Amino acid sequence: MRTAVLADIHGNLPALDAVLAEIDREGIDRIVLNGDIATGPMPAETLDRLADLGDRAVWVHGNAERELVAAYDGRLDPTLPDLVRLPTEYGAGRLDRRHRDLIDGLPLTVDLDVDGLGRVTFCHATGRSDTEMLLVDSPMEKYRAAFDGRTAPTVVLGHTHMPFDRLADRRRFVNPGSVGMPYGGTGAYWVVLGPTVVLRHTPYDTERAAAQLLAAAPEYPGIEDFVRENVRATPSDAEALEVFTALA
Repeated sequence: MRTAVLADIHGNLPALDAVLAEIDREGIDRIVLNGDIATGPMPAETLDRLADLGDRAVWVHGNAERELVAAYDGRLDPTLPDLVRLPTEYGAGRLDRRHRDLIDGLPLTVDLDVDGLGRVTFCHATGRSDTEMLLVDSPMEKYRAAFDGRTAPTVVLGHTHMPFDRLADRRRFVNPGSVGMPYGGTGAYWVVLGPTVVLRHTPYDTERAAAQLLAAAPEYPGIEDFVRENVRATPSDAEALEVFTALA
């Protein structure tokens, strides 16, 4: 059995469809959705597509799921910066109750057995938080503290949208990168587990995707910016790492 891990889809349905098509062509058995799934231009459509996966999909809680449910329920923190609050309110306004219930109460971490790797822990950010940032060059002490008490030899995390594969105190930490909002290059980034770890990149027709997103989500806050910065082009990994290092 092989497992695909898709993190940080962020409602980018064209990117998701490109990855799912590749997963189907390769006959990959299981798909872990590693948080920050729907907040973006096409939230309801993205959740519907993923719900169709049925038992093939394993869902993991991310900060965007928590925020979407809060916004749907009318209790989103009004002090959140507009960069977070406005897309979240947009997304919540386009969800039906079935979408809200699909992402409510998802686990912060999931442990699965993966052929060739043994026990693997999946989480969006860390084992104790849905917003904590671990970067490729974060100190080893941060990795130890963030996963204190967890013993799986391999951990897959997301949140920072930057793919990497590193050791920290004899444990392997893998970030698949982002399907829908990548840094460092266009296309969609994900990972395949079993029997090894393979970081993957799926190119897709960015102009066609841009047209689809612009037509489907003209009211999405900053849709032109979203398309320009996440589909047609992306920030460099150096730029993203500088910003995230300051936040971390």
